[in-house]
Order: sequence, then structure tokens, then C-alpha cells
Amino acid sequence: MSNSNQTISGKTFTGIGNLIKLLPTGTVFMFQFLNPVLTNNGQCHTINKYLSGILMVVSAFSCCFASFTDSYEDSQGISHYGIATNKGLWPNSTSQDLSSYRLRFGDFVHALFSLIVFAVVVLLDPNSVECFYPSFESTQKVLLMALPPVIGALSGSVFVMFPNTRHGIGYPSSPSSSSSSTSSSSSAKS
Repeated sequence: MSNSNQTISGKTFTGIGNLIKLLPTGTVFMFQFLNPVLTNNGQCHTINKYLSGILMVVSAFSCCFASFTDSYEDSQGISHYGIATNKGLWPNSTSQDLSSYRLRFGDFVHALFSLIVFAVVVLLDPNSVECFYPSFESTQKVLLMALPPVIGALSGSVFVMFPNTRHGIGYPSSPSSSSSSTSSSSSAKS
């Protein structure tokens, strides 16, 4: 019996690990690191609930906000970071056309599904469950088996339909189109 529980737990953690790949790593790490401290390992008092709630809101905002950030390398190889707007990347460079970095419908889809995936991570965190919904633990085992694969499959399908081409803050930026075409033509001449 304990062997089957270990197998179920292993599959569950593998599923959660696959879901976490869809989220900003720093945000998830911050939540996983601070949540046990702020929830007092699930033994919450009122102040713990407020602090943990603030952490959840800040982390959820970070997951959504990351969907709207992007970066690029200029002709000198310097990385620049910004926020996608209707006109392009902000703050914008006057020397380069950044209109290709405009907001797209897919950015909002990614933000929504990043929020959903993060909500699943929060709802399945034992400290959060013990703190906010102590009677939920019996149902949690069913959710541990069903929710990650369902949300993972749904999110994966949506992310395939709306591929993310953004290189947000904290991710390696891609060379701008003008510098990459220049480097490929110069390497062809060599």
C-alpha cells in the first residue's frame, strides 16, 4: 500500500513539475520558499493568513506580468528589457524600431493560463490548504491525481495554439532582427 502511495506521489510531483515549467521560475521559487514560513507550516493564525494571502497575490501578479515583458539585444550586443504595449516595447529605443514587440492576443492568453497554473500550484500546496481550507485535505488526494494532468493538457494545448515568442525579464534575449541578419550575412562571406 505504501509503495502505491509513493508511486502516486511521484506521478503527482512529476505532473506538478511539468506545470511549473509554464511559470516564471523565480516566482514559483519565491512562493515555495516563503509560503511555509508565512503559513507557519499550515498552522495559521489570522496574521499568517494575511501574509500568505499577500504572497499569493504578489506571486500571481508576477506570473501575469511576466507574460508582458520582453527583451532584445541591440546592435552592440547590449540586452534591453521592457514591457509590451500597443505601440511596441516600453521604454523604447529611439534608434531601433520596436513595433514588432507590440501586445498580442496571445500575451493575454499566456497571462491567464499562467495565472491558472499558478492557482493550481497554490491550491495543491499542503501548507496553503491546511491554512485556508483545513477540511479540504481529504479531497486534495483526488485533486492531486486529476487536476495537474487536466490543467497541464489544457494549458499545453493552448500554449501550442498561442506560442510565446517573448523573452521576458530573466530569460536570455534574442538578437534583434537587424543584428541577426547582419551576423548571418557576415558569416556567409567568411
